[in-house]
Amino acid sequence: MIKIAIGIGTNNNILKAIEEFEKEYQADIDLVHDDNDLANAILDDDIDAVVRGSLAASGVIKKVKENFPDISRATYVNGDGKEFLLSPVGIDEGSTIDEKFKIAENCGEFLEKLGKEPKIAVLADGRKGDYGRSEKISKSIDDSEKLTQMIKENTDFEVKNYYILIEQAIKDQCNVIIAPDGIIGNIIFRTLILVNSWPSYGAVTFGINGIYIDTSRDQSVEGYLRSLIFAYHLANL
Repeated sequence: MIKIAIGIGTNNNILKAIEEFEKEYQADIDLVHDDNDLANAILDDDIDAVVRGSLAASGVIKKVKENFPDISRATYVNGDGKEFLLSPVGIDEGSTIDEKFKIAENCGEFLEKLGKEPKIAVLADGRKGDYGRSEKISKSIDDSEKLTQMIKENTDFEVKNYYILIEQAIKDQCNVIIAPDGIIGNIIFRTLILVNSWPSYGAVTFGINGIYIDTSRDQSVEGYLRSLIFAYHLANL
C-alpha cells in the first residue's frame, strides 16, 4: 500500500482533506506535526510521497537542501481549461539564468513523463519595448532573452519569450510558465490560487530522490485534497 506522510499545522483544512481523501483512496497516512520530522520523511525511502500540508516550509526546505542542494518547486495548476506548471515559486529560487534554465528543463521533463508535450513561456519584468525604463527592467528583459535562447539551444522543448504578458502565455495554453524570479512567481501563485481560487495541485519538487508536494499553509480543503490525490497518483506511476 502507498505510504504518504502529511504535515499537520494550524490550518485544520488539511485534516478535513484527509477525511475526504480516505473516502476514495486507500493509502497508509502518516500524520506529521513537526517540520523536522517532515523533512526526515522526505529523505525516508520507505515513504512513497510527502505532502507539506499546513506546516511551515522554511525548516523543511532548509534540511532537505542539506542533502539535495539544487531543489526547486513548480506549482501545478490544472482545471477550467487551464493546465500549467508555474515556477519558480520559492522566494529564494530562480535568481539566476542557470537556475531558471534548470527549472525549465525539470518542468519539461516532468510533463513528458506525464505524456504531455512541453510548451514553455519565459516571463520578464516588462515588455520588450520597456527596455531602458530602469536598470532592473532592462536586466530582466536581457535575462529573459538569454534564458529563451538557452532553452532553444539545449532542449527540444517549444519555448517563447512572452516578456511581461502572462495573460497571453496562458491564453496560448503554455504549460510551463517561468517567472522572472521566485518572488514574482510566489506573488503570481498567491494571486491566481489563493485570491482567485484557480485549481492547484500543489508544487512538485525537483532535485530530490522522492516525491514531495509543497502546499500553502493557507490552502482550502479542496486545494489540500487535490495535493493528496496528486501525490497518490505520482507515487503510483
